[in-house]
Amino acid sequence: MNLQDDDFTLFGLPQRFALDRAALDQQWRDLQAQVHPDKFASEGTAAQRVAMQWAVRVNEAYRRLKEPLARAQYLCELQGAPIQAENNTAMPAAFLMHQMSWREALDEARTAEAVEALSDEVASFEKQLVADIARLLDDAHDPTTAAQQVRALMFVQRIRADIHRRLDAYET
Repeated sequence: MNLQDDDFTLFGLPQRFALDRAALDQQWRDLQAQVHPDKFASEGTAAQRVAMQWAVRVNEAYRRLKEPLARAQYLCELQGAPIQAENNTAMPAAFLMHQMSWREALDEARTAEAVEALSDEVASFEKQLVADIARLLDDAHDPTTAAQQVRALMFVQRIRADIHRRLDAYET
């Protein structure tokens, strides 16, 4: 193993958006068993420090690979199309209209049922967006277009978080 390997290489996985979550989880457990600092307790401080670096690296990679948004961002960057979310917020007009419509619907929702209906609508859009990202990265090999879709997914996840907060308020 090499600390400089990309996350996919570290986990022995192909550089693809679609991945087998059970295989990822098992590989994470296997890697953690190899590098856990407690395993090196009798080998001194230097060995434990190196093991800690490895454990941190494995955990960071696992977190990035298990979350679809983080995995998509990472793949786009690996393939030369950084997301640049801080300075590239341009979105197609149709997407902006969806976003404004969802925000208005959330503002106007007066019942938990109305918020849940909006949640279902946004979740369906998010599912389609994730499928589009998978197709763009794995089949079309178009990380530039995928990066634009990833930025849209970031917006969608923000509205989903707002919707969940609103639903939580109804439950308390």
